[in-house]
Amino acid sequence: MAAGAMWGQAPAARPAPRAGMRFRPVSGLDAAAVERGRTVYESHCAFCHGANAKGGESGPDLIRSVTVLDDEKGDKIGAVVLNGRPDKGMPKFPLPPAQIADIAAFLHQKVFDAAQRSTYQVHNIVTGDAKAGEAYFNGAGKCASCHSPAGDLRGIAAKYDPPTLESRFLMPRVGGFEAMMSGQGPDPRTQTKVTVTLESGQKFTGRLDSIDDFNVSLTTAEGEYHSFARDGDRPKVLVEDPLQTHLDMLTRYTDTEIRNLTAYLVTLK
Repeated sequence: MAAGAMWGQAPAARPAPRAGMRFRPVSGLDAAAVERGRTVYESHCAFCHGANAKGGESGPDLIRSVTVLDDEKGDKIGAVVLNGRPDKGMPKFPLPPAQIADIAAFLHQKVFDAAQRSTYQVHNIVTGDAKAGEAYFNGAGKCASCHSPAGDLRGIAAKYDPPTLESRFLMPRVGGFEAMMSGQGPDPRTQTKVTVTLESGQKFTGRLDSIDDFNVSLTTAEGEYHSFARDGDRPKVLVEDPLQTHLDMLTRYTDTEIRNLTAYLVTLK
């Protein structure tokens, strides 16, 4: 698990959830766009990625996709849809911008629903083995290399309820239930940085705004925006994401490991 900054500050106190209470999927997305996106997704994407975007016979799980998690209004999803991924067997889909935006809305809704665990009752989420979760934390998961129960995670279970704890380590870029409900922006300590080095040797460093095979853009600490066209490995681009370990783990966790780790984190009061 990556830098302890992902946990941020404790949210404002709110009433504890009642047993059996379900979270309501209020993400602020346009319901009509989500429904249109569902239709387009089912026509063009579901045969590979599954009807629920959780993966199919030939396509990966999009709910845990880093591209989807980092996407804003289709900026990263669109690049993949329009250009395809020939090396992975994905063809190009020349869809208009409006349909790409709708697909993005549908996928973001699916991510939001997963983050809230809206199909699970609160009292059923802590079903794992806390001891096994502790062993995973200190062993195979390598969480202890960045986090400490006596340090950044001290009392974390008193600050967040179980669904929020789980969504925080599964989807740190999203920020978890509390951040979505409060409208809080991303923690600046977890923002991705990028350095672009031109052939002349001139360097530009700042917050990564977007990147794909054709362009990279950033905003410097002084607020200056820069965008560069990419041609293979020119210019040289170095991306530093403090949450990369968490994002990489999305494709490695088993359901059992997730449940056990959640059960362990719940004990850190």
